[in-house]
Amino acid sequence: MSVHLRPEEIEAQSFAMIDAEVGDHPWSAAEWPVVRRVIHTSADFEYARSMVFSPTAIAAGVAALQSGRGIVTDTTMALAGIAKPRLARFDCQVACFVADPAVAAAAKEQGITRSILAMRKGAADPGNGIFVIGNAPTALFELIRLIREEGVRPDLIVGLPVGFVGATESKASLVLMEREFPEVPFITNSGRKGGSNVAAAVVNALLILAEGSE
Repeated sequence: MSVHLRPEEIEAQSFAMIDAEVGDHPWSAAEWPVVRRVIHTSADFEYARSMVFSPTAIAAGVAALQSGRGIVTDTTMALAGIAKPRLARFDCQVACFVADPAVAAAAKEQGITRSILAMRKGAADPGNGIFVIGNAPTALFELIRLIREEGVRPDLIVGLPVGFVGATESKASLVLMEREFPEVPFITNSGRKGGSNVAAAVVNALLILAEGSE
């Protein structure tokens, strides 16, 4: 590798290597750029097998971004990883409420996680449509509850919490929810893997798709 390669050249070479190593795959032309960017971000080829898309997820995510819908993340890391110049093009605002003092105080008083209350706060604003969860299973479980019990209808859920306690189960619950609420699109994966960087990568891939379909 030459140290003089430009960033875009390095990315192009990386994508070519991913394409070659994965080979034939079941992903659609719209889904593969998302899966490929997740692999590029994580260097983990297991995502080529474990990603899950609801039928309308890509189209719904692109439409929501192009409409300037607000994005709520469960971590500041996911927020930081989303490409701000691309967001600005669509006038999309992104927020994370986990560190909000009122959220922290209420979580302590109620004995629940800040991630739960952060999702409630984000869902209370009708301007927010895309929920990006890369860390906390409790955030994803709460979002599912809000859909079932309080009529919240996100434009898209990116549900990729990581870890050993609840991560696998929360993502399985999201997939099963499609039977009850097929109108709620989602992108997730099976298993323990995930993370804020991976969740942000999904949004960045959707932003690129949104730019290309203007």
